[in-house]
Amino acid sequence: MQPKDRIVVALDVETPAQALSLVEQLCGLVGMFKIGKQLFTAAGPDIVRQVIGRGEKVFLDLKFHDIPNTVAAAGVEAARLGVSIFNVHSLGGSAMMRATVDAINDAAEREKLIKPLILAVTILTSHDQASLTELGIERSIPEQVVHLARLASAAGINGVVASPQEISPLRQAIDNPSFVILTPGVRPTGAALNDQKRVMTPGEAVKTGADYLVIGRPITSAGDPAAAAQKICEEIEQAVA
Repeated sequence: MQPKDRIVVALDVETPAQALSLVEQLCGLVGMFKIGKQLFTAAGPDIVRQVIGRGEKVFLDLKFHDIPNTVAAAGVEAARLGVSIFNVHSLGGSAMMRATVDAINDAAEREKLIKPLILAVTILTSHDQASLTELGIERSIPEQVVHLARLASAAGINGVVASPQEISPLRQAIDNPSFVILTPGVRPTGAALNDQKRVMTPGEAVKTGADYLVIGRPITSAGDPAAAAQKICEEIEQAVA
C-alpha cells in the first residue's frame, strides 16, 4: 500500500459544497474520504454517490448500532451505495455483527456487488479510563478493545476501528495478518489534539501496524489541504522506510 492510500480524510463539514471542494483539492493525494454523521445528516446518501462518482473511495462512518436485522439491512444499503468501508459498533454484539456479515455476503452474491470492508468500532478515541469506568466497564481500555476485536473477528468482521495506542495489543491478540486496523486519533507532530485523548503521529501509527489513518482537521482546516496531505504522506514514507 502506498503512503497516500493509507490516508482517509474526514469530511466533517457542514455542506456538500465544502465536502466536494475538499475532494477536488485532495483528489489523487489521499486514498479515501470519510463521510460521517454530520455530513450524511446534512446531505444524505447523495453526497456518497457524488464522491464515488468522482472516482474516489468512501468510508461511511455511521457506526451502525441497533438490532441485528436493522443493522444488516443498513449494511446492505451501504454496499449498494458503493462504499469501500462501513462500520458497525462492536457493542451491538456478536449476533448483530454476524447478521451484517451474512447479509452483505448474500447481497453481494445475489446482486453482484463489490463487498465493502466491514469494520467494528471498539472504544471511541474520546474515551479515557475514567469515562469507561463511568459506563460500568471495568476492563482497562486495551483489554476491552482486544475483547471486542476478538468478538468481531469471530463474527467474520474484516477489522476494527481503534485508537493508535491499541494497535500493538491488537496485532498481538488477533492472529490474522489480513485483519484491518483503521485508526482515528492521528495527529501530525505539533497539531492540536482537539477532543482526541489517545493519539499518535501518522508515522508512529503506521509503523506500529495501522492500515488506515483517519485524519480530519490537520488536513481539512489547513491553509493548503493538498500540501498538508503531502506532508503527512512524506512522514509516513519516512517512518516505514
